[in-house]
Amino acid sequence: LNYVGTFVYQSGGHVETSRIAHRFDAEGEHERLEVLDGSPREIIRRGNEVRCVLPDERTVIIDEAGGRRAFPARLPASLSGLAGRYRIRKGEVSRVAGYEAQALVLEPKDDLRYGYTLWAEMQSGLLLKSRMVDEKGGLIEQFSFSDVRIGGEVGAEVLESRFSPGEGWRVVNARGSDMPMDGAGWVLAEPLPGYSLTSVMRRPLGRERGQAVHMVFSDGLAAISVFIEPVGEGSAVGLGPVSNGAINIYKRTVNGHLVTALGEAPERAVRRIGDNIRAVAQ
Repeated sequence: LNYVGTFVYQSGGHVETSRIAHRFDAEGEHERLEVLDGSPREIIRRGNEVRCVLPDERTVIIDEAGGRRAFPARLPASLSGLAGRYRIRKGEVSRVAGYEAQALVLEPKDDLRYGYTLWAEMQSGLLLKSRMVDEKGGLIEQFSFSDVRIGGEVGAEVLESRFSPGEGWRVVNARGSDMPMDGAGWVLAEPLPGYSLTSVMRRPLGRERGQAVHMVFSDGLAAISVFIEPVGEGSAVGLGPVSNGAINIYKRTVNGHLVTALGEAPERAVRRIGDNIRAVAQ
């Protein structure tokens, strides 16, 4: 879809507003997202390449688009695969950003994932609002368009960065390289119900620090990433569980490596994956 709009993100007491422009054409996807609050941040997408521009730090981070997309492209490709782990039902039709939107309610069948309500625009299916809740129904995070234009032309000028990285800027290439699913050298010794391994990559850690193995486990909606890297100076700091907004993080050391599991999933799920990562016996 082509669309241009402004959406609000809320997590706890943190509220952030972003402007997004998105175009789909014969060359693929083009997107520009700018965070309007706090220090300026901008994400530019061209096909599979994603650039995160941080002007205050004079830094550009280059990566490839992952399988799990951010709002408003986070609707799962298929709801049928989720039925084993979520009770899925239609909610009410309500208005979001001036459009009629159909609510889809996904209630988890266990305590290893959060609940979701997703509001999709009736005609186009564009996700207009997304709410994630804990087992008690408490709000974890919410995205919601405050205004949006769906369809029509999206000019090249609204997709271009408004910053001009040049001399003195640092360019960080965070692109990973895909690995065979069974080639990571690490496995999840005890499967987590509903979650399966969806990708394995090697990612650069920077000068003289080698590479990290990046594994992603997903149930089709929730995703938990695991990063495995050699223990380095300061690696033992912050071991155990910690949360950052909607994201739970769990760190432990094993076999001379630091294992970091993180994702928008309950702490018990993130911890179970982190605790059950094992090196493959040689």
